Amino acid sequence: MTANYSRLLWSQDLERTLRSYRDSADKINMLSTNDSSPQGVPIALPGAGSQALHDFLQQYPRLMVLTGAGVSTECGIPDYRDTRGEWKRKPPVQHQAFMGSLATRQRYWARSLVGFRAIEEARPGPAHHALARLEALGHVTALVTQNVDGLHQRAGSRRVIDLHGRAEMVRCMGCGSQRMRYHVHAELAASNPTWLGLDAAVGPDGDADLDGLDFSTFRVLDCTRCGNGVLKPDVVFFGDSVPRNRVEAAFSALDAADALLVVGSSLMVYSGYRFARQAARNGKPIACLNLGRTRADDLYDLKIEASVGETLEQLIAKL
Repeated sequence: MTANYSRLLWSQDLERTLRSYRDSADKINMLSTNDSSPQGVPIALPGAGSQALHDFLQQYPRLMVLTGAGVSTECGIPDYRDTRGEWKRKPPVQHQAFMGSLATRQRYWARSLVGFRAIEEARPGPAHHALARLEALGHVTALVTQNVDGLHQRAGSRRVIDLHGRAEMVRCMGCGSQRMRYHVHAELAASNPTWLGLDAAVGPDGDADLDGLDFSTFRVLDCTRCGNGVLKPDVVFFGDSVPRNRVEAAFSALDAADALLVVGSSLMVYSGYRFARQAARNGKPIACLNLGRTRADDLYDLKIEASVGETLEQLIAKL
């Protein structure tokens, strides 16, 4: 499966591009060295982010793009962390807790039944459309996303690696069968009709704030195929591992790229941070477009703290 997936995405021009990279002090025009940034990482001056990114793209025209929740917040899907990289809310469900506790699954599916509409109703935003256009122009070896909302594909991106899976699918952890989440939610609603009238603030990844309620009467579903398998969204929960074939595909895309572009991610989770670390080890330049602190701030050759959608739209207008 790994080989087929890689051939599908990168059948053209997979040889590693060998380039001589400029010293970090000479990389991009219209930059300032921010004394508060790690080791003097170049920071784009206010209003100059799109031009700095344009200059970066001209120097390194083939990018692997790594996106996070900040790309979808403009579409009404909340993110987990603030601009300091700290949790905005309680940490999300852990894989082992979900698999080992009926009470945890009851709580998860009840909150999801109320909150998942945020993902179902979301539409691609400016950043999604701009990145799809960047791919169409030949500048993207792959778009590796930590998001599970599928909005990149809906915007037209084709070279997408869903690092953490897709929330629209549900998998049986016993027999491996898959179902559309829409159908699972319809059955959950039929089995738990009193929960449909609840209204609550929506959280990341289709969650909802229903704290303080008794979830013990919420009826969760078993797999209709094998009869007793645990149904779980086909996404990587915290505490679980990203499937190896996705990681290998992403590293292949990074090898084929001239540089890495991080968009809308704090990279606090290792599953995304590893690609910035690998790029730095291999001497590949890294640009970051994100509001706030990230785990890889000391690795960047360029950092732009600005609206991701607006900045990317301005970049496309310059191409």
